[in-house]
Amino acid sequence: MELRTLYYFVTVAKEESITRAANDLHITQPTLSRQIKDLESEMGVKLFKRSNHNIHITEEGILLKKRAEELLEMSQKIQDEFKVLDKQVEGNVYIGCGETKGIRIIADIFRRIQVQHPNIHFHVYSGNAEDITSRLDKGLLDFGILIQPANLNKYKALNLPSYDEWGIVVKRDHPLSKKSFIEKKELVHMPLICSRQVLDRSLSNNEFAWWFGDDFDQLNIIATFNLAYNAGLMVKEDVGYAITLDSIIEASVENNLCFIPLKPQLNAKHNIVWRKDHTFSKAAQLFLERAKDVCK
Repeated sequence: MELRTLYYFVTVAKEESITRAANDLHITQPTLSRQIKDLESEMGVKLFKRSNHNIHITEEGILLKKRAEELLEMSQKIQDEFKVLDKQVEGNVYIGCGETKGIRIIADIFRRIQVQHPNIHFHVYSGNAEDITSRLDKGLLDFGILIQPANLNKYKALNLPSYDEWGIVVKRDHPLSKKSFIEKKELVHMPLICSRQVLDRSLSNNEFAWWFGDDFDQLNIIATFNLAYNAGLMVKEDVGYAITLDSIIEASVENNLCFIPLKPQLNAKHNIVWRKDHTFSKAAQLFLERAKDVCK
């Protein structure tokens, strides 16, 4: 199996057409069709269902497409790193980050590095902790920015000098919106919409669970989410109240949502993490050195 063949396959999967894919790849349609058939024979499965005018990817094809995209991305990352080995500090740094105010610190590090090294380029991948750690483990990212609670056991980590604050998001016309804070006893029986990450009590640093103490098991979690945008929509549709961080759901008059902090205050710390066995490019090593200066 060659990377070129995988690239052809991914292109066909995206276009859902041999003709369009062949035009994009600047090869003949018979050549591309033969490459796809040979790949199917090699894999021992059908990758596409064919009709008169279109083709549709199979379940087996979806799995191969995901793996192929990861391999192609890693291949490009390796090529980029080796292109600059004998040059001054330049190249690409790949960072995964959730929705957090901590990105402001990372952006400031980016800015200061760019001033001195304009040929360093930063690529930010947005996702939740599960997405980020998966890409870290596969070597697709150099660093991840994780919001606590998160499992740091597999990684080296720095503590960022930033945090988000926990609270609940309600509609602005709700009676609770008049409150300046909300206490644990008020939350116990509310219909709550909560991030799946904070419900993991196996995390040793789950301060969210500690804050509730014995009442944690009494929470009425009616829905969970991994994308805060969806949680905000559920609040608007009166599904319940989103218990979340202050920086990830737009709480504004225009959005008709209001954020109410917890009392006593509960903060979620931020960490920069990287794989213990990760080999850094010069550009990524420079970013790490600057990050260590900030995290002293």
